[in-house]
Amino acid sequence: MEHIVIIGNGISGVTTARHIRKLSDKKITIVSAETDYFFSRTALMYVYMGHMKFEHTQPYENWFWKKNRINLKNGYVTAVDTDNKELKFADNSTMSYDKLVIATGSKPNKFGWPGQDLDGVMGMYHRQDLENLEKCTPGTKRAVIVGGGLIGIELAEMLSSRNIPVTFLVRESSFWNGVLPAGESDMINRHIREHHIDLRLSTNLKEIQADENGRAKAVVIEETGEVIECQIVGLTAGVSPNIDFLKDSKIEINRGVLVNRHLETNIHDVYAIGDCAQQHEAIGLRRPIEAVWYTGRMMGETLAQTICGNKTEYKPGHWFNSAKFLDIEYQTYGWVFSKPMEYEKQFYWEHEDGKKCIRISYHKDTKEFLGINNFGIRMRHEIFDKWLTEKRDIDYVINHLKEANFDPEFFKQHEAEILQHYNSQLVTNA
Repeated sequence: MEHIVIIGNGISGVTTARHIRKLSDKKITIVSAETDYFFSRTALMYVYMGHMKFEHTQPYENWFWKKNRINLKNGYVTAVDTDNKELKFADNSTMSYDKLVIATGSKPNKFGWPGQDLDGVMGMYHRQDLENLEKCTPGTKRAVIVGGGLIGIELAEMLSSRNIPVTFLVRESSFWNGVLPAGESDMINRHIREHHIDLRLSTNLKEIQADENGRAKAVVIEETGEVIECQIVGLTAGVSPNIDFLKDSKIEINRGVLVNRHLETNIHDVYAIGDCAQQHEAIGLRRPIEAVWYTGRMMGETLAQTICGNKTEYKPGHWFNSAKFLDIEYQTYGWVFSKPMEYEKQFYWEHEDGKKCIRISYHKDTKEFLGINNFGIRMRHEIFDKWLTEKRDIDYVINHLKEANFDPEFFKQHEAEILQHYNSQLVTNA
C-alpha cells in the first residue's frame, strides 16, 4: 500500500491528510515535533487571555485520527534522503515514504540581535511559545515587543489583558505601512496608543541585556541608546519558512521549498505546501510565499487531488485576508496597495469616530473595481469575490455596498455621506 508521509500537522498538512483519506485508502502518516494533535494556531492568544482552554483549540476529537486511519508520529525530522525515500529523525530512527509532503510552516525571524536567545525572549507562533509565555508572565513588570506585524499586535493585546505594560518597537514610520495605506495605518497607530500601549515608531532594537541568571532584563534602543527594563521580549518581526532540515537534501530551496503550480518540487514524489512553499513564479500579484491560513488549507485540498491521481493546479483565486487590531476588525479583498500603482486610484472614507473606514481601489482609466479595505465594518467575502470576478466598476460597487455589509443599519446611517464623499472625490480627481 502506498505510504504518504506529511511533515507538519498545521492546517496545510492536516487538510492534505483529511482529503487524501476522503479520496483513497492510502497509508497516511503525519509527523510533528510540536504537538501530538492539530490545533488552531490563531487561537493561542485566546488561551492566554482566558477565553478558552488549549483543548478547545483542537477542532477534532483525539479519536478522529484513528477512526480515519491517519497515523500520528511525534518526532523531529533532521534530514530527508530522497534517493532512498527515507526520513531521518533526531533520535536516529528512520521512516520510509512513497510520497512526501513538506508542510513545516514558519519560524519567527531573528536578526542576530545580541541576547536574542535569552530566557524570556520568545516568538508567538508555536504551542511551546505559549507555554514559555505563561512561565515568564509571573513577576513581569514590563514587556517589549519588537516588530510591527499581525503577531506583534496580538501579543500586545495578550499581555495587556494581564495588565502587563507593553512597549512596542516598530521599525517603520507608521504601523504596518508596507501593507496599509496612510489613512488606515494612522488609524491603527492612534488605536494602539488609546489602549495605553507605548508605541515607538521608526525605532530599532540594538540588543537585549541579560541578568545574572541568563534572563532578559532590558532592551537597548538602536537610535538613542535608551535602556528599557523588561522581563519579556517578544520577537515578532515576521516569519520565515521552516526548512533548515532540507539544506543537505537534493530538494531545491530558496527562501522556501521551490514548487510549481502543482505544488511539486524538483524531486519526483516530493511536494511542499503552506507557509514553507515558494512558487517559482508568483501567481498574479500574490507573493511567492504566502503565510496565510486559508491558502494553506487550499493547497492541502489541491495537493490531495494530485496525490490521488487527479492532477490539479493550485488556483487560489482573488486575494483576501482578515485580522484584528485590538478591537478593530480588518478585512481586505482584491488588491489595495499602500502606495497606489500608476494605474490605480483609491477612494477613502473614514467614520467620524476614527475607528471605521473603507478604501476602494479602482483602475483610473476603466474604473474597474480592484479591491477594498474595511476597518471596523464587517463585509461579505462572497459578494466582493463575485464583483471582482464580474469586473464591476467603482460606481456599481459604491452604489451596492450595503449588499455586502452584515449591518444594513450602518449603511442606512452613513450611505448618503459615503456617496457624497465619493462624488466630491470624483470631481476633485476629474
